[in-house]
Amino acid sequence: MASRSFKASRSNLSSTSDAPPEALNKPPLPPTVTFGRRTSSGRYISYSRDDLDSELGSGEFMNYTVHIPPTPDNQPMDPSISQKVEEQYVSNSLFTGGFNSVTRAHLMDKVIESETSHPQMAGAKGSSCAIPGCDANVMSDERGLDILPCECDFKICRDCYIDAVKTGGGICPGCKEPYKNTDLDEGAVDNNGRPLPLPPPNGMSKMERRLSLMKSTKSALMRSQTGVGDFDHNRWLFETRGTYGYGNAIWPKDGGFGNGKDDETVEPTELMNRPWRPLTRKLKIPAAILSPYRLLIFVRMVVLALFLAWRINHPNNDAIWLWGMSIVCEIWFAFSWLLDQLPKLCPVNRATDLNVLKEKFETPTLNNPTGKSDLPGIDIFVSTADPDKEPPLVTSNTILSILAADYPVEKLACYVSDDGGALLTFEAMAEAASFANVWVPFCRKHDIEPRNPETYFNLKRDPYKNKVKSDFVKDRRRVKREYDEFKVRINGLPDSIRRRSDAYHAREEIKAMKLQRQNRDDEPVESVKIPKATWMADGTHWPGTWLSASPEHSKGDHAGIIQVMLKPPSDEPLHGGADESKLIDLTDVDIRLPLLVYVSREKRPGYDHNKKAGAMNALVRASAIMSNGPFILNLDCDHYIYNSQAMREGMCFMMDRGGDRICYVQFPQRFEGIDPSDRYANHNTVFFDINMRALDGIMGPVYVGTGCLFRRVALYGFDPPRSKEHHTGCCSCCFGSRKKHYSVASSPGENRALRMGDSDEEEMNLSLLPKRFGNSTFLIDSIPVAEFQGRPLADHPAVKNGRPPGALTIPRDLLDASTVAEAISVISCWYEDKTEWGQRVGWIYGSVTEDVVTGYRMHNRGWKSVYCVTKRDAFRGTAPINLTDRLHQVLRWATGSVEIFFSRNNALLASPRMKLLQRIAYLNVGIYPFTSIFLIVYCFLPALSLFSGQFIVQTLNVTFLAYLLIITLTLCMLAILEIRWSGVELEEWWRNEQFWLIGGTSAHLAAVLQGLLKVLAGIEISFTLTSKSGGDDVDDEFADLYIVKWTSLMIPPLTIIMVNLIAIAVGFSRTIYSTIPQWSKLIGGVFFSFWVLAHLYPFAKGLMGRRGRTPTIVFVWSGLIAITISLLWVAISPPSGTDQIGGSFQFP
Repeated sequence: MASRSFKASRSNLSSTSDAPPEALNKPPLPPTVTFGRRTSSGRYISYSRDDLDSELGSGEFMNYTVHIPPTPDNQPMDPSISQKVEEQYVSNSLFTGGFNSVTRAHLMDKVIESETSHPQMAGAKGSSCAIPGCDANVMSDERGLDILPCECDFKICRDCYIDAVKTGGGICPGCKEPYKNTDLDEGAVDNNGRPLPLPPPNGMSKMERRLSLMKSTKSALMRSQTGVGDFDHNRWLFETRGTYGYGNAIWPKDGGFGNGKDDETVEPTELMNRPWRPLTRKLKIPAAILSPYRLLIFVRMVVLALFLAWRINHPNNDAIWLWGMSIVCEIWFAFSWLLDQLPKLCPVNRATDLNVLKEKFETPTLNNPTGKSDLPGIDIFVSTADPDKEPPLVTSNTILSILAADYPVEKLACYVSDDGGALLTFEAMAEAASFANVWVPFCRKHDIEPRNPETYFNLKRDPYKNKVKSDFVKDRRRVKREYDEFKVRINGLPDSIRRRSDAYHAREEIKAMKLQRQNRDDEPVESVKIPKATWMADGTHWPGTWLSASPEHSKGDHAGIIQVMLKPPSDEPLHGGADESKLIDLTDVDIRLPLLVYVSREKRPGYDHNKKAGAMNALVRASAIMSNGPFILNLDCDHYIYNSQAMREGMCFMMDRGGDRICYVQFPQRFEGIDPSDRYANHNTVFFDINMRALDGIMGPVYVGTGCLFRRVALYGFDPPRSKEHHTGCCSCCFGSRKKHYSVASSPGENRALRMGDSDEEEMNLSLLPKRFGNSTFLIDSIPVAEFQGRPLADHPAVKNGRPPGALTIPRDLLDASTVAEAISVISCWYEDKTEWGQRVGWIYGSVTEDVVTGYRMHNRGWKSVYCVTKRDAFRGTAPINLTDRLHQVLRWATGSVEIFFSRNNALLASPRMKLLQRIAYLNVGIYPFTSIFLIVYCFLPALSLFSGQFIVQTLNVTFLAYLLIITLTLCMLAILEIRWSGVELEEWWRNEQFWLIGGTSAHLAAVLQGLLKVLAGIEISFTLTSKSGGDDVDDEFADLYIVKWTSLMIPPLTIIMVNLIAIAVGFSRTIYSTIPQWSKLIGGVFFSFWVLAHLYPFAKGLMGRRGRTPTIVFVWSGLIAITISLLWVAISPPSGTDQIGGSFQFP
């Protein structure tokens, strides 16, 4: 068997170890991964990975061996010949592999049942090859047009063309004339005469080409002068020593383009002195609101201290037990209020300037004469796990809103993580990619908002407002019809997959029975049992989860899967035309679509896959291999992009001066489908508009799981730049921080952006990186590239740690088979073994609220975050409006908080880099569920007071009432001021207060018990996946609101309601029939009982179900039972010293 070795840019095809060389002989490494693919002509090519003896951390590229059977075409081949169509081949292949298995690329004839028309999409049909006996498709360009290498226009596929060049002497099979150009350069030209992007020079690997970004800003000039593309004379004038026009062009200093340092670019003085235009502004809260707000916080703190001191010094000797319980609860409430209120001392608002962003990054300048976008790339992660609870139609709409986002198409990449490995999700994503061919150009042509088709077509407002193009009505009607058909296909996928699998299964059984008859002749034939597989549209087995689970095809046991649904777009815009065959006129409309990749990580029994956090880390690694965007936006499958420019607004913060120290930009969560009264505080506006804005004035908001734009290197666990210069002590707060003053030249963090907190060395020890990130050398090599591309623009001396303008205008690397094979390797179930993924790198494991822990780790290393509130909501999603679902959601959050409190992520153990108020905020995150213990006791105190005839104080004297009045008034005034500076409505604030008590007496208590069980007994916690679907009643969008689903979480609040109702009746009866009525004690107990019942009113209303459907007899019997119990209590325990009804009542 012949073999050939050559340099590989995807070096993870070589298996490396995370141990020193002397330890290589001790434990065996994970099984090597072999990459195999089947070409369109049926030939299999396998790539095997051999262990390497090279030292860890070596900068040299590794070698791997390609084993090809000895065939006539096994000859040395110039890789540039088929590089243009290699990417198309990869996008049509389904890649699978993982632990102890072969990585294979299965060429898909079709991905879905319906036809695909967009040339970027997997399974796109092309012309058939004209070679007799070949059923492959002709090579095509980005527009889907055939690439015909010969002037005779003879149609030939990729494999046949390679055969003709290598073994046929370069003779065209059609006209029998030699090919004039075997590199296809002249054939790869679009209708407008512009050459399509070409592969990099043969002498440079892809990684070398990426790293060259960090060494030169003249790469575009180099390409133009070496014959790749047209020569740009204007750029040559600006960037070279032109011999004429002295004074008209910017003249570099003697010795090069630098200031004496190697590879350092300096702008001319006259440009460096221009006024600085920031991308963002901090809008401080008016002093007329903020000063009284802070003063009231201080006043209330003093009053609370005096009140608690008075309460301790004046016990109720008649009911010392009642007094003691109330004192303990009140001290805890005061402490809890302090933890919640202190981080709100420094609220801020922020604003962005998108015009400045466009001017800096997308306007022709000296460094970017063509005005091509210089914005960094963004990888968008969408996670889903169960198509039954997360409907594919919802996920598809989210994908469509991403693909239509207003961001440079070539800079976007969308990765869909299907943690369930379901064929239903796979084909739904393929359908979405197919429909995007119509939807995305329609959105771009008419500036559609929002770009979620389901939401857009259901808008209540006039859809024709502000639409100036004459064909909008016609286009909208046609696209609406297409979307209706798209929904029918999506909703029919479950039945379609089931029928298809049944048909293929029956065919396989018939084949097996025929084969059995042939082998056994006259013997009786027994029924043949064949595992019931799930079949794809091209008639092959689905490698993921089958409808009828079987070994290696179940939710916890299946191979890793990667499918490039939409291949990377071309570097230049591709404008459509007025083709009659098209649905709408796309003249002057860019028809390109962003990269879309389906990913289902490998799962095997015996491995802890770490739920959502593990899936996100798999996406981080796969995306680093395939696109390596320096920024990552993660969205839940039900959170779509409502503002198409949201990513641009987030990028304003990342690209502004000092933005290199921002780890993430958190957007507020906004929800649709909530009942108008927001009965269960689903909008959560108090948290998103008050607490998060307040944290933005310290070190930044906490990470809340979705709608967050990350800096990739911050997820990798690195420290922020200039971390020593910005070192803050644990006692510093939002009013200032202690900075070590360095000069720009001497700052140690200025030229070293990648540094981890446990190393004080100027240069990182690269040999340690495989232990942290795994054995993928390409993943490790991509880290400095992502860090460099994520830097702000160095267009002013005030910008530290910046990158040269124009550095990100070069085309993205083309995808090849070895790239995707490497991505398969890094999503395998064993890749994280003996690494720091989930411990220090990526999303952090060990908590069901991995989002808060991940954000805490970043803040703990000194990073800052920013809260971006846009005028138009950035993202919108759905929230459970059913009481039971809402309580389970709150239970999961509270359980994660308890886990945080009992882990090393407790804010009490935070590093000195975290500011004091930020530390208090994170401490409150871990402590707030424990308030439920004291809250439940305090909710029973009014009832106990009414039952016993006592109160928490001896008498309702003036001092107690004065303290109570001042505490209540200051609380109300604080709420009013918070409403003023945050924009929250009073009703929303009150709903939040109500659900705080509902959740505190139900889900929070259960979370504390579960957390203690996990810590003390080691019992793992399982949570219910929040349903994203609506109610079954199509006539009422709020049908879920009225569904009563019993759960044990309802027992404590229900008990509190019943006990307080009975206690009020008992208290009234006792007081009325007493010889000396104690009205003061009755009023005190009744007042607090009504306070409890008022907070629990939404809960009681939720138990009643739909209005008008609860039988009247239920309310009648409830009243009769309450009265009967009250009378029984008075009869059994009559008031002392009375001879009235209570004392003389006897049972008949």
